[in-house]
Amino acid sequence: MASVSLYFIRHGIAAERGTYANDAERPLTDEGRKKTRQVAKRLHELGLRFDLLITSPLVRAEQTAAIFQATAHDTAKYDLPVQVSEFLAPDRNFTDWFDRFQQNLKQQSGNRAIGLVGHEPDLSAWAEILVWGEVRSVLVLKKAGVIGLSLPEQDSPIGNSLLFLLIPPKLLI
Repeated sequence: MASVSLYFIRHGIAAERGTYANDAERPLTDEGRKKTRQVAKRLHELGLRFDLLITSPLVRAEQTAAIFQATAHDTAKYDLPVQVSEFLAPDRNFTDWFDRFQQNLKQQSGNRAIGLVGHEPDLSAWAEILVWGEVRSVLVLKKAGVIGLSLPEQDSPIGNSLLFLLIPPKLLI
């Protein structure tokens, strides 16, 4: 497997729970869009370039991914592909997602920086499984925050990945 940097990105601030009959339709608030744009722009200014974004199908996650995509185009002048995956919807199974993720990686070559836009507590729990092999409930991923992991090239990533970035949005804006 090629060198892979995996970024877990929590969606930005969304409308309050209960304000929409279908939770999947809750959009980002104006503040959520503004802060997410600031985070995306700052990450690009710091040199972070994604090869691919994979997003949950929920509106707030898709809007977050769209902001990162637009920022890549406007700030860094490149086209960032975005894919939607049901595996990133809330309360999905880590093993199901990771098996599919690894299958897709095997079809790719070269170094990759992949962003996953999704929800808590799934994203931080999945990052913990990759770093420690278990959920320890110690990583906190704020809205529009980012966790960066480096997956090992030789060993299984589960319990062997390296945490290199855990940043709340307030440190970027």
